[in-house]
Amino acid sequence: MGKTIKLLEDWPIGEFVAGIDEVGRGCGAGPVVAAAVILPRGFTSPLIRDSKKLSEKQRNEAYKIILDNAISYSVNAGSPSSINQHGIDKATFMVMHKCLSELKPSAEHIIVDGTQWESYNTPYDVVTCIPKGDDRYTCIAAASIIAKVRRDEYMTKLHELHPEYGWDTNKGYLTEQHIKGLKANNATKYHRLMFIKNFINK
Repeated sequence: MGKTIKLLEDWPIGEFVAGIDEVGRGCGAGPVVAAAVILPRGFTSPLIRDSKKLSEKQRNEAYKIILDNAISYSVNAGSPSSINQHGIDKATFMVMHKCLSELKPSAEHIIVDGTQWESYNTPYDVVTCIPKGDDRYTCIAAASIIAKVRRDEYMTKLHELHPEYGWDTNKGYLTEQHIKGLKANNATKYHRLMFIKNFINK
């Protein structure tokens, strides 16, 4: 399954290290979903790695393992209206902050997938950004899996309301089917206007 994912046994700061990640930043429709997870130090599973490298069946199995073993976790969504109002970056950080605020116990250190972070005023706002962190640290991988499973479930339900866009398969990403649906039917309240402006009738 590729390179071995790192554990947190040698992480120098704190017992409660939260990994945080998001899913759906680049979609044309649906929410951006973030999750934060604190796992026991040293905990590992061959299924807990970058969610993009797992099949749907593997992600669902890993999801159950994470929920059964996590010390704490939180998952939240930033709505399309929030994305339209604030932009994708601000909306993403807002939902990440909400996840962190709900962790009990609170995180003593935060490791986030990526290269950017927007600070906010909490007593545990100690953050390390880690590029490709969802394939390097178990707790970030766990966050990516939770966010991916929850978002996919939601987009599949939305597909029942709007089957013309193919959200059961593309999950809101701008595939050929999704774009074709936009050109024929225009946008819904679940779309992100800045992402789809070139594909809808003005």
